[in-house]
Amino acid sequence: MIAQKGLSPRIWEEGRPFSPALLIPLLVIVLDTATAAFTPHLQFYRLIGAAPALAAAMFSVAGTLGIGLLALMAGFAISAADHTLGRTPGNFTVLAIIVVTLAAAYASRVRQNRERTLAEVRSVAETAQRVLLRPLPQHLEDIDVEVLYQAAAAQARIGGDFYEAMQTPHGVRLIIGDVRGKGLPAVEVASVILSTFRVLRMSAPDLPSLAGHMETVMSHYSRDVPDDALERFATIVLVEIPAGEPIARVLNCGHPPPLLLHGDQVREVEPSAPSPPINMADLLEDRYRVDTIPFAAGDRLLLYTDGVSETRDRTGTFYPLVQRVRRWALAPPRQLLDLLHRDLLAYGHGTQDDDLAALVALRLPPHP
Repeated sequence: MIAQKGLSPRIWEEGRPFSPALLIPLLVIVLDTATAAFTPHLQFYRLIGAAPALAAAMFSVAGTLGIGLLALMAGFAISAADHTLGRTPGNFTVLAIIVVTLAAAYASRVRQNRERTLAEVRSVAETAQRVLLRPLPQHLEDIDVEVLYQAAAAQARIGGDFYEAMQTPHGVRLIIGDVRGKGLPAVEVASVILSTFRVLRMSAPDLPSLAGHMETVMSHYSRDVPDDALERFATIVLVEIPAGEPIARVLNCGHPPPLLLHGDQVREVEPSAPSPPINMADLLEDRYRVDTIPFAAGDRLLLYTDGVSETRDRTGTFYPLVQRVRRWALAPPRQLLDLLHRDLLAYGHGTQDDDLAALVALRLPPHP
């Protein structure tokens, strides 16, 4: 159970930095009062009720009532100055300010409650995601692993990106994936797939078997949850790097293709034949195909989610991932991911509407 916090006693929202926009309601009162003093025949002072209405969008309930009180005092002063206090025009103005202030205070409370609920839901999702995406070991046999994960922007919804790297009797096994959808349901699906990977990584003899188990578990999960879960699927890439063999086995289930970095050369590892995303085997052919690629000492694999490849600039153009990675092909894994992250932020002009995840696996020379 999440404790409910009381409404902020501050004039503006607690924890929200001061913004010049907070002065707008006060500016409305000042301008309307000044206009009434110098051009009384225009009767702009009747717009003074807009001040508490504007305050409801950014102030707490107490702050909105305070702005309404200031507007009411200004309304009394203006009505007294033009001798309409106690007469119909003045009474109408005062009554309008009172009604608007009460309505604005109610709207402010509703907004605060909604924002609090959304913040709590997001906090739960972020906590679940942090538990799900635990830190990866940096060294696994002769493989170095580095990871980049960046949650979506604050106004966007939590996504279902996930990754893992683990040692098995068959070599180092990696997974990266992305669940269709957002929010807690996507995090839940990601947890189902990752849990299956973690439990069966040791016993599954090969990648198709591992993917098949994930499909089976997701099928059972979909039958036990509400109907919308039937529409949830995940694209994944599974990688197996056997010890002592200069190869890597890649199984791509509808996911963006990994990049293989060999020296200063960069190429996409496209699947030789398509394999279905997880939880779509009933709709598509459920045959999983593995591609074996050369993966010698010094080679790197870059796995990523569509939050990387589908970052857009202001013209809507997708991020040119292959061309950009070629610039940093010789950089160490951690530096490569840092450069990629900074470049993504610059390319998208600081806006990020989706989670992004990337993982680099570097094959080290064999131990003497």
